[in-house]
Amino acid sequence: MGFSVTVPDLTGHGSSPPWPEPEPFSYRRDVDLLIEMLKAGEPAHVVGHSYGGLIAILAALEVPELVRSLVLFEPVAMGVLDPVADADAEAQLDAVHVPWGETPEAHEAWLRGFVDYWGGGGGWDGLRDEARAEFRRVGWVVHEGVATLAKDKTPGSAYSVIRCPVTLITAERSPLAAGRVVGHLGRCLPNARVITLPGVGHMAPLAQADQVNDLIVEALRR
Repeated sequence: MGFSVTVPDLTGHGSSPPWPEPEPFSYRRDVDLLIEMLKAGEPAHVVGHSYGGLIAILAALEVPELVRSLVLFEPVAMGVLDPVADADAEAQLDAVHVPWGETPEAHEAWLRGFVDYWGGGGGWDGLRDEARAEFRRVGWVVHEGVATLAKDKTPGSAYSVIRCPVTLITAERSPLAAGRVVGHLGRCLPNARVITLPGVGHMAPLAQADQVNDLIVEALRR
């Protein structure tokens, strides 16, 4: 079985037009972009990682008839977290909920905190020079996406209307919040299964791409 794959360039990324600082940006723009893509074609399987996973599940919430299945690697649907039970996980998120600042040094400090939170300590310093340059290029839109998605309070119960098959993948070494979100979604989505990858972290779709891609293909073939 083969698949025809479409990979969208989200706002400000890839070949899409740059998003100018300081123009406000919201993750809603990318949700609307994905919905437009789905409406333009046949019902599709949708795969997303992290921010892309949030965009995918929110689109499925609005146009469930256009989504055949979801494969989500640690979607950042932080609205499902419980303020009491998940207070420890939410406290760790403070590392990425800081001001953008007004200088290149402040911007770089924010990017360092963001990358180190999701990729582990030393993640920023471990990036290739071209990867850091790309983060600097898209830094403003990344910051705005993070700031606005933090305000998303969609509870886990809201996702129960998504009836298509959903494969949720989480990683053993990811931040607490990532695993907790997957756990909550796994309990709320009626046709979900959860896969936990041992010994890897949130960036496994890049660092262990072959392993994760095999899981995605297996999920789609199901």
